Amino acid sequence: MRQARDAILDALENLTAEEFKKFKLKLLSVQLREGYGRIPRGTLMPMDAIDLTDKLVSFYLEAYGLELTMTVLRDMGMQELAEQLQTVIRRECGAVAAATSASPQRAARTAHFIDRHRQALIARVTDVDGVLDALFGSVLTDDQYQAVRAETTNPNKMRKLFSFTPAWDLTCKDLLLKALRETLPYLVQDLEKN
Repeated sequence: MRQARDAILDALENLTAEEFKKFKLKLLSVQLREGYGRIPRGTLMPMDAIDLTDKLVSFYLEAYGLELTMTVLRDMGMQELAEQLQTVIRRECGAVAAATSASPQRAARTAHFIDRHRQALIARVTDVDGVLDALFGSVLTDDQYQAVRAETTNPNKMRKLFSFTPAWDLTCKDLLLKALRETLPYLVQDLEKN
């Protein structure tokens, strides 16, 4: 979604100072998807439109950052700006769908190892705590770490861990793969053969 950042910035720059302040306040209370945290108030409130755009994209990634911006604008009654963002989402999703439907095998091959082997990882990872320890602080927050540890079985722990992956970028997935290679090298080697 290469146009997402630009679309978010354009929308935020079209707000008056009062509307921008209201946007930031609503952003603090809007319902978030599971696995996403909130931008801290102390960080959020002094930001200008450019800083907030960068923070939305880095904190929520481009696709969800765009969707979240649209949701907040709708909550504020700014339907026209929200509709402009919706148009960008439709255009980007249409391009992704066209590329994916053109070559589903290619899309499957280019998916990250973590995404390709999700089912096998849920079923076969036995040292979830070792993986969690490797991810703590760099990928997982304390709350996320505790939430995964609270699950009673390894498959449930892995399902909980995967519930956070929609918020992850490629680096986070690479760190999970690195942790798996360090804790369960034979499992990773076996999966890489497929």
